[in-house]
Amino acid sequence: MYTEIFNQFKKQLGQLDKWLGTAAEYAKSKNFDPDVFATLRLAPDQFPLARQVQIACDTVKLAVAYLTGKPAPAQEDNEKTLAELQARVQSIIQLLQGLNPRDFDDAPTRVVSQPRWKGEWMTGADYFVEHALPNFYFHLATAYAILRHNGVGIGKRDYLGQQTKRPAAP
Repeated sequence: MYTEIFNQFKKQLGQLDKWLGTAAEYAKSKNFDPDVFATLRLAPDQFPLARQVQIACDTVKLAVAYLTGKPAPAQEDNEKTLAELQARVQSIIQLLQGLNPRDFDDAPTRVVSQPRWKGEWMTGADYFVEHALPNFYFHLATAYAILRHNGVGIGKRDYLGQQTKRPAAP
């Protein structure tokens, strides 16, 4: 199960990479600095696009670390341009490409805790379903909404990406 879902993370991060590229093309076609997008937000109390992308990426790399026991790569959260954000996304895709199903053998029973949880913990299974999945999709959808709200020509198909469809049954 974990392998399939981490493959979905990889696919969705690939879509995010494409959205950022589309945003850069859109800005150039409208004659403005594409890196303005990194500072845009949906509401005054929400993080800007750059932070949404960083958190989506961090959610995936920390889930990998917590569920496999492999160390999470350190990243400084200092991206200010669309190209830097794309590099961040691509680094997490590369991390995911290095995983195999055996890496997740004991994932459901691992103990997961974070400093901000003040000693509380979750099982790997609960952490994955209750924290990692919704947190990733929240920040992914918010990044999508920021770009879409600001005129980038992306739609639902761009969000979903290619799907595994099979021919109709005879």
